[in-house]
Amino acid sequence: MANTGLSTTATAPLGEARTQDAFATMNKCVTLFGVVGVIVLGVVAVTTFAGQEASAFMWIRGVIMVAVAPLIHRMTVRASQGSYKDFDRVRTLSATLPIAIVAVDLIPGLCPAWYAVLQGLSAPALGGVALITRGSSLRAAFPARR
Repeated sequence: MANTGLSTTATAPLGEARTQDAFATMNKCVTLFGVVGVIVLGVVAVTTFAGQEASAFMWIRGVIMVAVAPLIHRMTVRASQGSYKDFDRVRTLSATLPIAIVAVDLIPGLCPAWYAVLQGLSAPALGGVALITRGSSLRAAFPARR
């Protein structure tokens, strides 16, 4: 029996307008997440060059956030082409990353308030992706795997 690829591709047509609109909105949200990350990293650089201290944590986290955005974007594109594996990864990351971002920001003394606020602005963008991935059009395109 030949492998039909049903384990890695969606079973419902992905060409439906509602489904493609959902993916387009997800891409916009992921782009916004990346833009906020670039802004945060830029502010860290400017404040450092202005003579204020920026911790290694601020630099490393800023770079990681910027680096993660293209990866999530690529997974979103692959999911829009039918990859269940990438869809599941985007769904998982978009649900866990906002929680992790906010949780780390709430650790006292780890970073200045302005940094926590700027980083926190990226969380709603991924939260939007989490909501979209749980919407009816994408649930129909990617039924639960057992």
